[in-house]
Amino acid sequence: MYIADQWRDYEIIDTGDGDKLERWGSYVLRRPDPQIIWPIMNETAQWKKADGHYHRSSSGGGKWDMKPSLPERWTISYGELSFHIKPTNFKHTGLFPEQAANWDWMMDKIRNANRPIRVLNLFAYSGGATVAAAAAGADVCHVDAAKGMVQWAKENAALSGLENAPIRYITDDVFKFVQREQRRGRQYDAIIMDPPSYGRGPNGETWKLEENLFPFLQTCTTILSPNPLFLLINSYTTGLSPTVLHHLLHNTMKAKYGGEINCGEIGLPITASGLHLPCGILGRWESRS
Repeated sequence: MYIADQWRDYEIIDTGDGDKLERWGSYVLRRPDPQIIWPIMNETAQWKKADGHYHRSSSGGGKWDMKPSLPERWTISYGELSFHIKPTNFKHTGLFPEQAANWDWMMDKIRNANRPIRVLNLFAYSGGATVAAAAAGADVCHVDAAKGMVQWAKENAALSGLENAPIRYITDDVFKFVQREQRRGRQYDAIIMDPPSYGRGPNGETWKLEENLFPFLQTCTTILSPNPLFLLINSYTTGLSPTVLHHLLHNTMKAKYGGEINCGEIGLPITASGLHLPCGILGRWESRS
C-alpha cells in the first residue's frame, strides 16, 4: 500500500462504525466511509465533539450537522501546497488527502527529469495534482467538466503562490478534449487521470469506466511526447483492482513505450490503531530513463 504519511494539517484520528474521525487543520469532521466495517474500539469524547458530522440517509445522500464555529471553508497545507477545504453536500471536502502520496512521487519525477515537462491533468477536480505538478516546475493543463471545480482549482493554485504559473484551465468533456488535442497535434510528457465510475460531460456526454477506460487510455497514448515521463491513474471505483490497472497499463503504455508499472492500494494512517485505511487504488507507468 502507498501511504500518505507526511501530513501535518490532516489526520485520521480514529475509525469505526462506518465512520472516520478526521482532523482538517484546526477542525474535526466525522464522515462515513464504506471501507470501515469494524466497530469503534474506544469511543472517546472526540467522537462526540466533532465540528461537523455527515449523517448518511437510508434513502440515499445525507446531510451535515455542523457546529456554528465551523467556517464555510478554511485552508490547510501540505508542505509548500495549500488548499481550500469546504464540506460539500456529498460528504466530500474538496480534497483527497491520500493523494499526497502521488503528489510527492510526481513532484520528484518532474524535478529530476532535467527537462521541461508538460503535464495533462484529466478529471482534475479541485486541482491537488495540478498544484503539485506546477509547484515542481511543470507546465500544466487542468481539465474537468465541472466549472465550479475548475474555479476551486484556480483558488488552490493562488493559495499556493502559483497564480502566475503556466497552468491552463479547461472546462470540458475530458474524452472530447483529448480527441481535439490529438487532432491539433499537441503533446504532453505526463498524464494524470482520476476517472469516475460514471459521469456526464457539460453537454450530456456519458462516461462509464468499464466501457470507456481502455479506449480512453489508447487515445491518451497518441498525445504523449516521444519520450513520456509518466502516466498515473487513480481510481475509487468499487471492484476495480490494482491488477486490472496493471493489465490496462501493460496493454497500452508498456506495449508502446516499455518502462515500468507499479500498482496498488493507496491509504492513510489511523492514529488510534496504528493501522492504515485503504482509500482507493493507483496505477503508475513511468519511463526507465
